Amino acid sequence: MAETPWLTIIGLGEDGLNGLSDASREALARAELVMGAARHLALVPGLPCELLEWPVPFADGIDLLLAQRGRRVVVLASGDPFWFGAGSSVTRHLDRQEWCALPAPSTFSLAAAALGWPLQHVLCLGLHAAPLTRLRPHLVRGARGVVLLRDGGAVGDLAAYLAGLGFGASRLHVMEALGGPRARTRSIRAADYDLGDVAHPVAVGLEVAGAGRALPSVAGREDGFFDHDGQITKQAVRALTLAALAPVPGELLWDIGLGSGSVSIEWLLAHPRTEAIGFEADPRRAARATANAAALGVDRLKVVEARAPEGLEGQPLPDAVFIGGGLSEALLTRLWAILPKGVRLVANAVTLESEALLGQWQARVGGTLTRLEISEATALGSKRGWRAAYPIVQWRGGT
Repeated sequence: MAETPWLTIIGLGEDGLNGLSDASREALARAELVMGAARHLALVPGLPCELLEWPVPFADGIDLLLAQRGRRVVVLASGDPFWFGAGSSVTRHLDRQEWCALPAPSTFSLAAAALGWPLQHVLCLGLHAAPLTRLRPHLVRGARGVVLLRDGGAVGDLAAYLAGLGFGASRLHVMEALGGPRARTRSIRAADYDLGDVAHPVAVGLEVAGAGRALPSVAGREDGFFDHDGQITKQAVRALTLAALAPVPGELLWDIGLGSGSVSIEWLLAHPRTEAIGFEADPRRAARATANAAALGVDRLKVVEARAPEGLEGQPLPDAVFIGGGLSEALLTRLWAILPKGVRLVANAVTLESEALLGQWQARVGGTLTRLEISEATALGSKRGWRAAYPIVQWRGGT
């Protein structure tokens, strides 16, 4: 006989008890303790059991909940607890047989129904505690999104962010308390935003418009997207480097000699489940790479302010390694000592000394060497001629 879960997670809408299923009502009737945010508890008045307000920050409530094992406990969450909700934050601490969940329609579903948008074609983002820059890769004219925000003030921040990037013509559908008696929807252009009475909970339906620059969807974005001091893998070489690194969802990159962070950032833009750790000894460049990653919507870049190979110690092992700076015999030797078999490695060399080193290692462990020579047409008096950049020798190898 299956063990009865001691914990039930109930998705709650803004209409409170009125919108609950029979199963949710039964779970509340049997509960010895109900935990939830003050707003959620206020939506279900008259419960005869003990009530416990979930503390802020959210993580502080986990131990309080786990201490209730052995009692019949209900946790209240918004809508669908497993879509930008609290569900997984709770259940990762529990065995599967300890809990069950009874979701309600998510805010995303309610927003799509209110606007008549096909949800499968709509970007859905929860930005309660995340930076607005997470939107940056998705800002392209004609795109639609539903964004959950922490409060009414954040809607004004969103409007200002869009206008600052040249997307002030975007239309914001400001939706408050969807699904409940306080539900209200108002529409306004980002550039004209002047709503001062937006109440929590709030979602924004976003229709992107304006002359802002969209981020291309393939590697080799223009150098101008990255703030740098000249220490950057240039656009064409970066495109070839990302093709060689071949990012796959779920994989981790080590970027050694991070510089502006352009290679790591393009790796992270390839898929939302890629991860990257950059190693940079220069504190100014490390800070610049961090800022570039945040501005382009991939603030998950981890920057280690240290020189390799020393800074590599204690870091999770990667699936791919890029060496854009600091190439040395000691670094390659250390990498071959610590990396598991099958890690992809790409190294770019400009100097004769680095080129010679790559040639020696290619002869020793295999891989391919490619010489990249790129020229651009520039003015030559009254005519034009080719100006060659320093040639790059690229080694594609593997442990």
